[in-house]
Amino acid sequence: MTAPLIVLFAALVVFIYLLVVDEAAQVLSERAGIPFNEERSRWTRGLVLAVIGGLVLVIALPKDLFEPPPPTVASYTADSLWLGPDTLQLAYLDDEREALVRYGRELVHNTSAYFGPKGSVAPLTNGMDCENCHLDAGTKPWGNNYGAVWSTYPKFRERSGAVETAAKRVNDCFERSLNGTALDTASHEMKAILAYMEWLGSGIKPKQKPKGSGIVELAFLDRPADTTNGAAIYTAKCVSCHQADGQGAFTASGTAYQYPPLWGAHSYNIGAGLYRLSRFAGYVKANMPQGATWENPLLSDEEAWDVAAYINSRQRPDRDLSKDWPKVAGKPVDHPFGPYADSFPEIQHKFGPFGPIAEARKTSKP
Repeated sequence: MTAPLIVLFAALVVFIYLLVVDEAAQVLSERAGIPFNEERSRWTRGLVLAVIGGLVLVIALPKDLFEPPPPTVASYTADSLWLGPDTLQLAYLDDEREALVRYGRELVHNTSAYFGPKGSVAPLTNGMDCENCHLDAGTKPWGNNYGAVWSTYPKFRERSGAVETAAKRVNDCFERSLNGTALDTASHEMKAILAYMEWLGSGIKPKQKPKGSGIVELAFLDRPADTTNGAAIYTAKCVSCHQADGQGAFTASGTAYQYPPLWGAHSYNIGAGLYRLSRFAGYVKANMPQGATWENPLLSDEEAWDVAAYINSRQRPDRDLSKDWPKVAGKPVDHPFGPYADSFPEIQHKFGPFGPIAEARKTSKP
């Protein structure tokens, strides 16, 4: 907007100059007895006034009126890092859709206010927010984000042995990570959360999983993860936020967690995805402690595995997993509960080393 202001200032200077010159020319013409061409002067001043009026109009109109709308379809190459669309683009949706998507984002960001123990919609969860696990409302690269949700669901999942919808996946989080009760899939809140995930997935082709979506996959250690070393790392680098007892810290209002509990009655239960060691270690590596990113991690791979093992060795809510993994051979190498289709002990499936299990599976395949 700087250029129009400069032109406007110049036009005002020209207009004032014309007024002064015209007045002087009129006086001189009268003294010399020469007719003064007032009509030409009036046209010149009118033209300058029109320019000034146009510039004022340009400055006063909304800036985005002269900008093309953002592309409705984004494109991602193999090396593109998914960051999530800018929320400013929500303004280009129709009013009803924008309101629904914004409400979905709010539910992810402040879940406890709506579904916590004192939730305004219903008391369904343990008081954590979806954002406690899905960072930056599910948009942070490698922050357990929603980048590939809409492009990959519905899909078959070994854990349930069935094709699952995105709504089923949302309710898995409510029942496992939030240790609560499933949402009504026909509810306005579920529709809002799904609308938000659909908007986040704008431009991602079906079955495509862009770089940065989900969680970083760390290379397996050649040893079991060490809970004793993990406890020392936790004390040194995690206590300031999550507290010595692992119970996290509330916001000033006392109604939501600023730093979520990592174990205990209000944390995720044993059925949550982060209870698998590889998932939690990758999550920790790219995001913890505070200030870490996938480009600039603050923990080594070994530290991430060890602190994840320590946290997941602590007490947390139980869950009936008897209906999970109906095909035992489909269990991941780090699923911490038997039975298994291999001969490796449960303790190794929980803490590793996982490499030998993975290699044995490769060689056993026909």
